[in-house]
Amino acid sequence: MRYRNSWFDATVISRLQVAENVLQIQIMPASGTTKSFTVGSHIDVAILINNEIEIRSYSLVGESTPNTPYTIAVKLLKSSKGGSKYMWSLEQGNKIKISQPINNFELSFNTDDYFLIAAGIGITPLLGMVQTLVKKKGVNLKMLYCGKNKEEMPFIEDLATLLGDNLILHLSDEEGRYNTSNLIDIANSTTQIYLCGPLPFMNAVRKNWEEGPYENSNLRFETFGASGLFAPQDFLVKIPRFDLELKVKKDQTILQAFQDAQVEVMYDCKKGECGLCQVDIIEYSGDIDHRDFFFSELEKGENKKMCVCVSRVANGNITIDTPYRGV
Repeated sequence: MRYRNSWFDATVISRLQVAENVLQIQIMPASGTTKSFTVGSHIDVAILINNEIEIRSYSLVGESTPNTPYTIAVKLLKSSKGGSKYMWSLEQGNKIKISQPINNFELSFNTDDYFLIAAGIGITPLLGMVQTLVKKKGVNLKMLYCGKNKEEMPFIEDLATLLGDNLILHLSDEEGRYNTSNLIDIANSTTQIYLCGPLPFMNAVRKNWEEGPYENSNLRFETFGASGLFAPQDFLVKIPRFDLELKVKKDQTILQAFQDAQVEVMYDCKKGECGLCQVDIIEYSGDIDHRDFFFSELEKGENKKMCVCVSRVANGNITIDTPYRGV
């Protein structure tokens, strides 16, 4: 494991709808104190789905302030497996369990040129970065914030106050889908890009950046959920080695179906980041909906492997082989 969580009892202090379908929730540990964190951090929350405990990660909004509640923002998603619905059901005074702050999306201070890119609820880890960077002298800071319309985009007023003309808003209802090829003209060889948003948008940005003239290491991103190109649907998975055929329901992952059938598969992050749960694709029908951030776009196009913690099949079925053989 990359890290081991410590779990704490906590209480929901307040809830406030800050945009259409976006709920801001403040959470205080039972100890009455919070741990300091760096911008880009998140906490894990133990939630209840179908009477089973699952873990969801939520970015901490804003900078760390001593002994004030942790603030997160949750978008109510139609394609949710139950996580956002559970979080929206919480009321002031409800008891939950949370982890310590964890940062897999560290802000680096080795450049003076930053371009932050958020789409939708991907704004949550980036607001704190803006608050931190505007205090740093001599920094060139721009931000692109994409959304359907202003009603669905939280924290616009805060960002406008902090950034002024350096905030670029793109509203798809008025302007259509953002052309990510424009990013190359905005950036230069020293620009560090920090990116968070839905998977299709992030993939488009990554593709343009990888094909552009600048260092790939200057693009940093945080995975935001595991939204895909297709709506979740039921499909069949065949594993000839074990003479098994499993039905993967639209509200579960292949990994969860494997676990229910006691098929051993290595895994860790369950976010499509580490690649431990990758399996070989023997054959398939329909479309492979790659929802991971482990494989490159070229590897995804080859459809030879997939990460079973997040990726799915749309409009068809799949036959795979697992790397774990048992003893």
